[in-house]
Amino acid sequence: MRRWCGALMLAACLAWGSGFALFAWRALQPPGPPPRGDGIVVLTGGAGRIAAAIALLEANRARLLLISGVEPNLELAGLLRASDVAVAPGSDLRSRIMLGHAATSTLGNAVETADWARANGLHRLIVVTAGYHMPRALDDIEAALPNATLLPYRVLPPGLRTRHSLAGSLGVLRLLLSEYDKWLLVASGLTGVAHLREIA
Repeated sequence: MRRWCGALMLAACLAWGSGFALFAWRALQPPGPPPRGDGIVVLTGGAGRIAAAIALLEANRARLLLISGVEPNLELAGLLRASDVAVAPGSDLRSRIMLGHAATSTLGNAVETADWARANGLHRLIVVTAGYHMPRALDDIEAALPNATLLPYRVLPPGLRTRHSLAGSLGVLRLLLSEYDKWLLVASGLTGVAHLREIA
């Protein structure tokens, strides 16, 4: 009996380790070719995400853009300045961008995205967020908007592109482990637990 328990524990550890290795490899990949949809949603919270979403909108990869999880009282002009993104004041892009101020977590992003997509009749959504955040974001949005087609567009934050120090590498490892843990909870149907861990 003890031997069986040991074998099961070893198998579980190997499955967890191989799953994490695949998760980390995918998280650190650069963006692929830009997809085409009828809407774009970018989840705030990391460097480079908003700039990537604006670039997709400028390239007409979709008609509308939702920036989800924007701080209350922050308007588009201030958000663009803070993100170091330039959009001409008279550009029609501004009329195609909506700010979502309600979300404070990935689960909140999913609800905000679903409401926006339904209100605008959108069915093919390009989801822009960091690679390490993408699996959990897709699972949460799919649960909130099950009939939509979700097209991931990963962003590789500057801090993950180069890791010149041991502290930097350990910081990246901690981030990936934490996100992998939360994604496993969501994938196991424990979205509420992952949500509590995210906002804690």
